[in-house]
Amino acid sequence: MTVERVFDQPPAGLVMRGNWTVTRQSGDVSQVIARHNVVCTNGKEFLASFLYSAALAASTFTCKYMAIGTDTTAENAAQTVLGAEVARQTGTVSYVSNQMYVVTGTFPSGTGTGSIAEYGLLSSSTGGTLLSRTVQTVIAKGANDSLTAVLQITFS
Repeated sequence: MTVERVFDQPPAGLVMRGNWTVTRQSGDVSQVIARHNVVCTNGKEFLASFLYSAALAASTFTCKYMAIGTDTTAENAAQTVLGAEVARQTGTVSYVSNQMYVVTGTFPSGTGTGSIAEYGLLSSSTGGTLLSRTVQTVIAKGANDSLTAVLQITFS
């Protein structure tokens, strides 16, 4: 069994920020204060938990569909689909504390064969919104091979 583990420095992750603007009016005088916000840890926990509960309920706003493909084009935030998708499965979702949402996709023998290099998480069993995409070392998935991919999204 060959195990390859490459944990390079991840690209800049999800950043949540916004601005609060407060205006006080006193007669003809206005006082405006604007500051950046802090997204609290329990708010991040809420969002990870929400993704999990939405996926379990199969609501409209869910991301639990794992896709695999053969394109080796580097990831780009503007991408909306995999480059060369060969299969898509409904993933198994879980919620882990510390603001982590996990999706596991299993592609059994006979499903998604080829030189698999790209993986994506989408919001629908067809089409949908591409939430995450990665390109990895090519895996030659034969007709009798199974493949399991696990995506962990941490809100930080």
